[in-house]
Amino acid sequence: MKPKPEKVAVVIVAAGEGRRMEGIDKVLVHLGGEPLLLRATRPFQQCPAVSQIVVVISGEKEQQCRALVGGPDWSKVTDICLGGARRQDSVAAGLKRLKEFDWVIIHDGARPLVTVDLIERGLEAARETGAAAAAVPVTDTIKTVDANGIVRQTLPRQNLRAVQTPQVFRFDVIQIAHYQDVEDVTDDASLVERLGHKVKLYMGSYDNIKVTTPADLAMAEIILRRQGL
Repeated sequence: MKPKPEKVAVVIVAAGEGRRMEGIDKVLVHLGGEPLLLRATRPFQQCPAVSQIVVVISGEKEQQCRALVGGPDWSKVTDICLGGARRQDSVAAGLKRLKEFDWVIIHDGARPLVTVDLIERGLEAARETGAAAAAVPVTDTIKTVDANGIVRQTLPRQNLRAVQTPQVFRFDVIQIAHYQDVEDVTDDASLVERLGHKVKLYMGSYDNIKVTTPADLAMAEIILRRQGL
């Protein structure tokens, strides 16, 4: 008997306030002539493994976002829901829209340069432990400091990684992780780690930047031109 195909869903988190964008709405701002949200969503629409996409947004952008991803070109986008006060609250809101999936991919709506290859490699990496996240080796020297800015430790760079999204999880693992009542975390892998679950890091891309400032947006434009997109 042929094995049942795995079902993969995506939660794209685009509910942040964008405080560092100097008044620019980073989800709706144009990158290469197209809204950031569409650039972040399209690779998941194009990925053959993905069957459903949920986009999580903030209330003031609801109608605009619905108009953007409501057409026939976005057939996998089944839900647009409102996020919460914290990032993990927004992800949890998206997870509630999903049922009977094997895998969930969580991605930041502010990372518009994700690729289908990066998504597919994440799914492959996650099969090893049930959880995987894109990451790149740190190129700067990292130091820890005290409250007065005095260096306390220089960390060995060869062991450091800058973690990105996509992050891929077995559906049951990420559901359990989000039932925890914990302090703020900056990514979903951190929640899974707190369960004692192993998270596999796979090679991300230095081009897969997160747009949080106007300078990031300018850099993303340069990357797009270099890629000829």
